[in-house]
Amino acid sequence: MLTPALLLVATAAVSSYASPYYANTSAVEPHNLYKRISSGCSATTTKSCSSSASGTCCFEAPGGLLVQPQFWDTDPITGPANSWTIHGLWPDKCDGTYEENCDSSRDYTNIGTLLSNAGLSSLVTYMEEFWVSNSGTAESLWEHEWATHGTCYSTLETSCLPSGSTKGAEAVAFFQTTVNLFKSLPTYTWLANAGITPSTSKTYTLAQLQSAIKSAWGHTPAFDCDGSDVYQIYYYYYLEGSVIDGTFVPIDAPSFESGSCSSSAALKYLPKTGDTTTVGGSTPTTTTKGSTTTASSPTSTSTGTAGSIPSKATISAITSSGNTLGGLLSYGTWSTQTPGTYTLSGTVSSFQISSSKGTCGVSSGTFSCGSGVSSSFSAISSGSNTLLAYSGSTAFSSDASPSGSTQETVYTGSSHSQKYTLALIST
Repeated sequence: MLTPALLLVATAAVSSYASPYYANTSAVEPHNLYKRISSGCSATTTKSCSSSASGTCCFEAPGGLLVQPQFWDTDPITGPANSWTIHGLWPDKCDGTYEENCDSSRDYTNIGTLLSNAGLSSLVTYMEEFWVSNSGTAESLWEHEWATHGTCYSTLETSCLPSGSTKGAEAVAFFQTTVNLFKSLPTYTWLANAGITPSTSKTYTLAQLQSAIKSAWGHTPAFDCDGSDVYQIYYYYYLEGSVIDGTFVPIDAPSFESGSCSSSAALKYLPKTGDTTTVGGSTPTTTTKGSTTTASSPTSTSTGTAGSIPSKATISAITSSGNTLGGLLSYGTWSTQTPGTYTLSGTVSSFQISSSKGTCGVSSGTFSCGSGVSSSFSAISSGSNTLLAYSGSTAFSSDASPSGSTQETVYTGSSHSQKYTLALIST
């Protein structure tokens, strides 16, 4: 069991990963000329979520509940067969809510180049294997995680960096810290040490999975499932000091962050086998950062009943001009923030939708989730898109287009000023 405070630079679980930020790790790469940065924070700083104070360079707020999610992708497969992979490092608020896309002026692109120019080519190589997407390029996932979550850390504001820091230094620190934290959390090994290994025939309980991790890590994580298939784990921390060089204090998953796996079901931990391996090399079809990307226009191709529906999906909005603009959050509102993940159950011609907030449905012409309303939907193929339909119509509309943190109510039909269709994007 680890000690209550997990100091990234000291934990034995962290491998000898080259870092330009932490003096106690191995030497940096040869010819690394990137200026080392330090937060300058005291070693005895206040733990996040211990007060309602505003965020500073040495006190992380409002996102003081830090989350490291890891993926176990089996369909399609990503990453090594004997390792979980990185999803990100999220600054949730202390009550489980969160902010996203906090500073578009720092939505850096070409993250791999940014890191390589910082003398961290070995970090890029590692990320290309262990921080990959099951639906797009690894680079697109890195850009998304930084823009959506990394820009929301108070301790990574550019004003917190030492004078003369290179542009993007705070993003470099974010990726360095995220990877170091991941290396201290060998989920596959911890589960295997408890006799829990991937299998097509064995099943496990949520209690067994959590107990295995708690025995090694000292605290209880949360797990997500797709039906009965385990696919994600969440590790929770408070932070003392800065994301750059602070102390991550592990905690049990809060009661409001219990994950989606059933506590009473027989859960499957499937092996990464088969012929559908993906390691982040495909081209993404949508974006979740609020930028606009071209998609197939719903009016330019023939339509028909879709061949199948995904069991898990995000829902993207395609405007009348054929461009993708954001998607639906878990409450069913239209936003350019990170879309929610929806569960679909049923057939192409009649299925139900639910999100983490509850069942989704239409009441008085308004689409929403979590209000206790449940409706049946169908899916219609339009070119390369699978569109959501209600009462046979794929038309949806809102009073305005969303931007930033604004959210718009989704109405069925085209009676409101902003008209669009909703595409199901398998996750």
